[in-house]
Amino acid sequence: MRRLTLWIASTVAAIVLLFSYRTSLGAGGGGGAASAPVILTPQVSAPTGRILTVDGSVARTRWGPVQVEVKIQNHKIIDVRALRHPDGNDRDTEINAYALPQLRAEVLAAQSAKVDAVSGATVTSGGYLKSLQAALDAAHFA
Repeated sequence: MRRLTLWIASTVAAIVLLFSYRTSLGAGGGGGAASAPVILTPQVSAPTGRILTVDGSVARTRWGPVQVEVKIQNHKIIDVRALRHPDGNDRDTEINAYALPQLRAEVLAAQSAKVDAVSGATVTSGGYLKSLQAALDAAHFA
């Protein structure tokens, strides 16, 4: 009986510690981490109401890191922008010049991360949507 009580108390303590842990707010460079911390940065706008700005985690793709920032106001996605995207060569720049605006438009229309990948930019699209979903989850956006 003592073992069971000790086990339950240990489990509860571990869960409390896990949910209360705060990740560092360091710059997302270097290291072998799979993703950077999700950073919530609420901003207050004047008369129109509160704007919540959330940075998604860094999605590591084979062409480079992808990270997005989403702005939410009154339970609506009002803006999405890529903070980081593959830019190692001219081809990456060319692909992202047409893919990122398309992804942004689709997300704003769908009001979710459940949109189709852009043809020719499948890897970047996957990273974009993964980072966006992380940001939406952090913002508790339904």
